[in-house]
Amino acid sequence: MFESVQALIDEHRAVQEELSDPAVHADAARAKRVNRRYAELSKIVAAHDAWRAAGDDLDAARELAREDDAFAEEVPTLEERAAAAQEKLRRLLIPRDPDDARDVILEVKAGEGGAESALFAADLLRMYLQYAASMGWKTEMLERNESDLGGYKDVQVAIKGSSTDPAQGVWAHLKYEGGVHRVQRVPATESQGRIHTSTTGVLVFPEVDEPEEVQIDSNDLKIDVFRSSGPGGQSVNTTDSAVRITHVPTGIVVSMQNEKSQLQNREAGMRVLRARLLAKQQEERDAAASDARRSQIRGMDRSERIRTYNFPENRIADHRTGYKAYNLDQVMDGALGPLIESAIAADEEAQLAAIGAD
Repeated sequence: MFESVQALIDEHRAVQEELSDPAVHADAARAKRVNRRYAELSKIVAAHDAWRAAGDDLDAARELAREDDAFAEEVPTLEERAAAAQEKLRRLLIPRDPDDARDVILEVKAGEGGAESALFAADLLRMYLQYAASMGWKTEMLERNESDLGGYKDVQVAIKGSSTDPAQGVWAHLKYEGGVHRVQRVPATESQGRIHTSTTGVLVFPEVDEPEEVQIDSNDLKIDVFRSSGPGGQSVNTTDSAVRITHVPTGIVVSMQNEKSQLQNREAGMRVLRARLLAKQQEERDAAASDARRSQIRGMDRSERIRTYNFPENRIADHRTGYKAYNLDQVMDGALGPLIESAIAADEEAQLAAIGAD
């Protein structure tokens, strides 16, 4: 696996030289791509240097230990350090998802459970907004379709990061959240105190950096305008400002009515449409890729039940990784870190096992 390191070190040197070219920074999109790659390669180069240094220290200690017992005592510690450095480098060499550095558009949709599902959708949205704030990410509400009791039938939010390091990217963390989230609790609408089970769906799409990344032929679009409405069908606008965009070749439909301006709703709709088309392209690439390259945790089946939120027991459980904890109250306040780290670790282990089996 380490055979590829020298090629990456050479690429790091070439990218570093590219960054010194003023022409690169004159093109914002190109500069973003080059900076992302430089950040990724810099971590690999640093890990490789640390691994080589740890190996050299260990070799020196072993040689000196033949003449001085004091050096022999250092060998076990240096062996552990060398092994840790090797493992860090090995994980950094796992082929990275090319979309990891991207921002995302996250959608939460009510599922089974009626009003309770919509209320839980609002709770999930708050959880993601709190987590985003803890990570220093910015959020922007794109669309919301409220339910009668204050929940959400459907809500979409854009989440934007600031790091050029793909490992710190929004998609790198939130791509594992897509799927069915199951909640077990006593609903606010339950008068007998019985525990109900409801489900809410989460969809996560990597956002397109530049519109040119995803080519959309205007002839492939069917655009309808209509009056926006609030909970229960109550009219909240007297003009045809809401927009529905249908991408005919794929059948993808995006509706927007959050803004009062038809133009703003159309721009937001195109933004979501590009993200969904990019995700579709990625899914097609994943389907054609080898098992070693395909994510083992972030499956393409969006109907997969990935997590259970049990309020009576204050328990959170991820069904893909086996992670379980009794701090659901903290998770709902945005403490998603351990859950996401368990998904990242499980994905890495699966990919390492697949690579080792080749």
